[in-house]
Amino acid sequence: MVLQPDWPAPAQVRALMSSRVGGVSQAPFDSLNLRPVALGGADQDSAAAISENQRRFGAALGAQPVWLNQVHGAQVRRLTRADLDPGAALPVADAAVCTEPGVACAVLVADCLPVLLCSADGRVVAAAHAGWRGLAAGVLQASVAALRQASADPAAEVLAWLGPCIGAAAFEVGVDVLAALGASPEQPGPRFVFSPRPDGSARWRADLAGLAQDRLHAVGVSQIRSAGACTVAQASRFFSFRRDGRTGRMAAAIAIVPG
Repeated sequence: MVLQPDWPAPAQVRALMSSRVGGVSQAPFDSLNLRPVALGGADQDSAAAISENQRRFGAALGAQPVWLNQVHGAQVRRLTRADLDPGAALPVADAAVCTEPGVACAVLVADCLPVLLCSADGRVVAAAHAGWRGLAAGVLQASVAALRQASADPAAEVLAWLGPCIGAAAFEVGVDVLAALGASPEQPGPRFVFSPRPDGSARWRADLAGLAQDRLHAVGVSQIRSAGACTVAQASRFFSFRRDGRTGRMAAAIAIVPG
């Protein structure tokens, strides 16, 4: 049902990522779809199934996730216990940071990269939703800055875990993505490999996790671990929007567990 990050986080930090298995949703959302009903859209899973899936995930985590209305930007929400109010609107943000035990920062993904962060002393945790648009907007730099601000230490050591996402073999992009991420056809850099389409038109394959690592390194995060799994390639384990279109969402979440 869940993946546990292999990283040197302090004992009071609890982090998990769901797979697509272990829930009650029916196809094409089978089975552990965690996408909140409040996000709307024409293609909706059963509200009862989502509620049960979220209950199971929260129980496994040992904390209550705060779900976000993700918009592929760089806004970071500072979470408190008030955000657990079931009547509150979902915060519009692509990352969250928290210092309160029992309140989990969570991001939803189905090919985008989930990034979990914590201070080395375990007093602050954060989660970021990092697709290529989020990376271009600076979501990881903003998340690290918000974590350090919450820790009251501008030089706080930060640990990072990169969850499963679309792999470089499957992530085909055009010149617009190169430009958004500071590259060009003439100088694509090591994170892009030219791979023209059969008709000869330009296409590259992008290393999303590698691009994230570069941005984390640039803001002084050196302790980075990666799951190294491709969501597109492993249909039995992961939801993938690029592969399936109509599909569910997984979650990566992190919390300080009550001592």
